[in-house]
Amino acid sequence: MSDSQPLILIVTSARFPLGNLVATPGALESIPNSEIQAALNRHIVGDWGNLDPHDVRVNESALAHGGRLFSAYTSAQGERFYIITEADSSATTILLPEEY
Repeated sequence: MSDSQPLILIVTSARFPLGNLVATPGALESIPNSEIQAALNRHIVGDWGNLDPHDVRVNESALAHGGRLFSAYTSAQGERFYIITEADSSATTILLPEEY
């Protein structure tokens, strides 16, 4: 299902570094690159997607005090996927819930 276009990240006001960007095979097969890119652009500015208020507060605390950052999005086809940036900002991973 993934399109063949390269993934291009366009960031104007990042709140944190992404580190190495990686994606699981399942995410790459299920989510079009354009939707991964859009989600990454949201993640890096602090739009955490479909999280409950508690998880949003956890992310905001992690930004202020250090910690892992977690976002959840849903593709146009209804496929849920996550983006996780490690606490040390060494890597950001795109994955499906069953790959978590």
